[in-house]
Amino acid sequence: MLEKQWHFLDNPASVESPGLVFYVDRIKANIKLLISMIDDPNRLRPHVKTHKSAELSKLLIDAGISKFKCATIAEAEMLGLCGAANVLLAYQPVGPNISRFIALQKTYPLSRFSCLVDDEKTALELASVSQLNGLTAEVFIDVNVGMHRTGILPEKVMDLYAKLNKIDGLVIKGLHAYDGHIHESDFGIRTEKGKLIIGILNGLGAAIEAQFAHQPIIVAGGTPTFTIYNTQSIFECSPGTFALWDKGYQDAFEEQQFNTAALVVSRIVSLPESNLICCDLGHKAVAAEKPLDKRVVFLNAPELVAISQSEEHLVLDAGENHQYQIGDILYGLPYHICPTVALYENALVISENNPDETWNIISRKRKITI
Repeated sequence: MLEKQWHFLDNPASVESPGLVFYVDRIKANIKLLISMIDDPNRLRPHVKTHKSAELSKLLIDAGISKFKCATIAEAEMLGLCGAANVLLAYQPVGPNISRFIALQKTYPLSRFSCLVDDEKTALELASVSQLNGLTAEVFIDVNVGMHRTGILPEKVMDLYAKLNKIDGLVIKGLHAYDGHIHESDFGIRTEKGKLIIGILNGLGAAIEAQFAHQPIIVAGGTPTFTIYNTQSIFECSPGTFALWDKGYQDAFEEQQFNTAALVVSRIVSLPESNLICCDLGHKAVAAEKPLDKRVVFLNAPELVAISQSEEHLVLDAGENHQYQIGDILYGLPYHICPTVALYENALVISENNPDETWNIISRKRKITI
């Protein structure tokens, strides 16, 4: 019974809506669970794109995690501000982002930064600019293992590796692969597909070691495949959603028992018809890329059915003779927490020791200082 009530706020009248709420004790439990699921914490390289929070990053660092993965320069800078020891920018910098990547390294020299490459010309430019600034570019070759978004096909890796290996001012740290196309709910299907990719990446690693006398670090395994890579590979794993979890992954991946630890708080603002209620949870307050019925579920009102959503409003069917009133609070669990968090400048933080704290979602910005 207590578990069902974890989301209720002690002083809801003072909480603005729509608002983002983090439940720190549940986040800490998620971090502890993550570490328990792998043989060596040094194999963990959590992705920070989900939470974008310096405070949450510090919780991970305090728990003994030293390696991180991120998607933007701002997220990388946030990790630099936190003193993270090792940061992989899981993106190939191009244009002005090459200079920003250099500035990042010079501004935060205590953090070790690397990035992805999948193109010789880009790698040459990155190495040249790095040398001009007295730096060495550390890179991971991005491998396309089936998502067809970025990276090069496995059969092209050895050729690119040979070319990059000759570039002065550049050091190849290893390989990176993101298998976001593998997201079946059936763990057996996910496992079989994951094993195929593990085999491909292990083969590339062995070929690189044989030809170049270098054992590459392999970074792979996002959230859906983490429970495959954690036990069936020696790769560095980079789950991210685990910290906050969401309704989508809760439904899809039953073998991962992480706590949902972030909600969006909303209030009913109108009763437009006898069966309809309207709350202040529009597109700008919860991720809206999924179908209307897969955007949010209300923990204290799961029977509500979404009818329509616009920028600032969500209309719900509450049925005839409902008892909802204007001003009532709804506790919404997003289906997709990552883009939801990015919609907010800060989050109300609830914990046993500090019941009324606020964390800035600092790296939702495209630029912090760099």
